[in-house]
Amino acid sequence: MTESSRILITGHNGYLGSVMVPLLQRSGYEVTGLDTGYFRACTLGVDNTGVPEITKDVRAIEPSDLRGYDAVIHLAALSNDPIGNLNADWTRQINAEGTLRLAEMAKAAGIRRFLFSSSCIMYGMSEAAVVDETAPLAPQTEYARSKVVAEEALRALADDGFSPVYCRNGTVYGLSPRMRFDTVLNNFMGSAFTRGRVEVHSDGTPWRPVVHVQDVARYFKLMLEAPLQDIHNEAFNMGVESLNLQVREIAEVAAEAVPGAELIMVPQPGADQRTYKADFSKFSRTFPDFEFQWTARRGAQELYEAFRSIALRYEDFTDKRFTRLRWLGHLIEAGKLDDELRWRTPQLCIA
Repeated sequence: MTESSRILITGHNGYLGSVMVPLLQRSGYEVTGLDTGYFRACTLGVDNTGVPEITKDVRAIEPSDLRGYDAVIHLAALSNDPIGNLNADWTRQINAEGTLRLAEMAKAAGIRRFLFSSSCIMYGMSEAAVVDETAPLAPQTEYARSKVVAEEALRALADDGFSPVYCRNGTVYGLSPRMRFDTVLNNFMGSAFTRGRVEVHSDGTPWRPVVHVQDVARYFKLMLEAPLQDIHNEAFNMGVESLNLQVREIAEVAAEAVPGAELIMVPQPGADQRTYKADFSKFSRTFPDFEFQWTARRGAQELYEAFRSIALRYEDFTDKRFTRLRWLGHLIEAGKLDDELRWRTPQLCIA
């Protein structure tokens, strides 16, 4: 794509979107955001996501919202398992049906390139030692199922005029203006810094493919610029072999990054035992020149330095703004969202 390309990013005010927007702007892209604004107030540090934006729920998108763009990057979703398990209808309507609605309108508007932020979580508790893109999907949660359904719906729309690609992200971590402490490495680092301890509630053996938020933003840019014949209607596990870590290894990285922090294994009944070790060879074959710039250790060091610079407190680490489920619960309890997760008072729409 050319540097003058116009890009619509849904979920641009989220954890990933607030990192991706500045990267694409620096690369010369003309970016517009579309976001319902759930997490606009959940800011830690400096927010650099100043772009024209449409404040709208993905369930309320209209054809006019899609006119004039060269590509869509679809990040907007209820973004973790606890939210999905709280209310299956929300996750189905927003993550699955909302994705299909957006894609249908993008296709009708003549937008050919559609980048979908999917997830390796779809592999669930895979029986395979390593899961590649052909492995059976075994989603264990509503969130994971919503990604499976969305990918299937997009595949049915794909043709010569509409070219989706499915970016199956691992467990994302790293510093973001819309910080989250409900992803594994971020959570371990927040606990290590503010409590001096990292607690692992499983036996530590489950595998997670971890990936830094800046590398995620970089490979979405790569997908914007890739030849369509290389990515048309294809799924990619997004990462590299060295990013596959067991939960205990991730905890050790966090404990080692914070002077004096200790690692404590406290296995509990019902702890998350989902495990999936991702095969990234397809991505590596297709994009041999792409290099992941972040390791878990480098990312943990970045978080440690950032937490020191802002003097992160335990009260900040546990603040509801930085745990998606708790923040949405707060908005509901405060009467700002209704029982369908829609704003009771319309939000300002800026185009």
